[in-house]
Amino acid sequence: MLPCSIPAMFERTQLPGGPRVISARMPDTRSLSIAVTVLVGSRHERRRDAGLAHFMEHITFRGTQALPSSRAVSEAIEGVGGTSNASTDRESTVYWVRLPVRHAERAFHVLSELLVRPLLRDEDVLRERDIIVEEIRSYRDDPGQYVFDLFDRSFYGDTALGREIAGDEATIATVDGPGIRDFWATAYQPSNMVVAVAGDLPHERIVELVGAGFGTGTGAPEPWLPATPAPCNRLTIERRRTAQAHLCLGLPALPRDHPDQWVLELLDAVLGDGSSSRLFLSVREEAGLAYDVHSFQTDYADSGMLQVYAGVDPDDQAPALTAILAQLSRLRDEAVPASELDKARAYVTGRLELRLEETRSMCSWLGSQEALHDRVLTLDEALEALDAVTPDQIQDLAQRLIRDELLSLAVISPRAAARPLERALRLP
Repeated sequence: MLPCSIPAMFERTQLPGGPRVISARMPDTRSLSIAVTVLVGSRHERRRDAGLAHFMEHITFRGTQALPSSRAVSEAIEGVGGTSNASTDRESTVYWVRLPVRHAERAFHVLSELLVRPLLRDEDVLRERDIIVEEIRSYRDDPGQYVFDLFDRSFYGDTALGREIAGDEATIATVDGPGIRDFWATAYQPSNMVVAVAGDLPHERIVELVGAGFGTGTGAPEPWLPATPAPCNRLTIERRRTAQAHLCLGLPALPRDHPDQWVLELLDAVLGDGSSSRLFLSVREEAGLAYDVHSFQTDYADSGMLQVYAGVDPDDQAPALTAILAQLSRLRDEAVPASELDKARAYVTGRLELRLEETRSMCSWLGSQEALHDRVLTLDEALEALDAVTPDQIQDLAQRLIRDELLSLAVISPRAAARPLERALRLP
């Protein structure tokens, strides 16, 4: 074992040929949270394999060597009051468990079974196809969610970052047992995993449990292709019978670990994160154009996006878009007042402090940073970085990012004429 010297908030150990282990001891907490990040996601897939990483996440819960059915898997955690789940993203897949700390051995056993000893039976693969197809259809039937998939495809084009994470019905229909087993054998090797733990458990004990359950093994998925220059399309419209029009406006932002990432965090907070943000107050409270309007950011290793969503009356699409663009332009043209920045900073830092008091959030914080970022920050280091952001830095970043030629808009609406939206899609 090769221990690494890092801040006292957590401890880290690299198991030779096995997972990286990172943990935070949280005395007097009754819950234990564990997240295992597998460094594979939809971005690693070829076009014909679209949806395979997400399919893999599903099929593991069908049964393992020690827990041979989905019922046995679920009862192993729910039987002691715990919860478990998994999710697939572009660059990683995460499995997590939260349960009482006295059942720590059970948690590590279940997770290691799911990742290292899944059965991956042919009959389960065939059965899971239908379930995933229904999941894809459920996403597409929800325009408030599907508009983000539509935006990704418009923004990144027909690439791994533009395709739906779950794949489509055609690619899912081709998934078979041998293909799933090959994918697992390559990507789901212990050396390609990060185990993050938060709770009242010593790091040494955690390392013992991980080593015993996960073992060793090396391998990695195919490397992903660099992101294409974005946006690929300025305006994409899908017409369907909906009561609302759903708008997703975006532009290229920052890749993960960019030096200005904390500046972007506060820019986003000022713009549209929370009910004190500019978008909420201007578009919803003052103009009455939307019930839900907010901004958010997405980052990958070599690319990023700043996006705004709004659900509006179909007759108000152009006015709502104009109102959103006015707030983007304001960030570009005017320095954020110090008092407003202080409020946004207090909102972001306070939310972060409160989240990290809970084992589930602490576990997610450690796991995502260890797996995907250049370094793992302590809470104090993150707070210091946020405290250092100035109004001038925010305006400078806004001037670099908020440019008319970089705007991209995806719309789902019962009536969305292209010409009015094209005219409105201009920064003041």
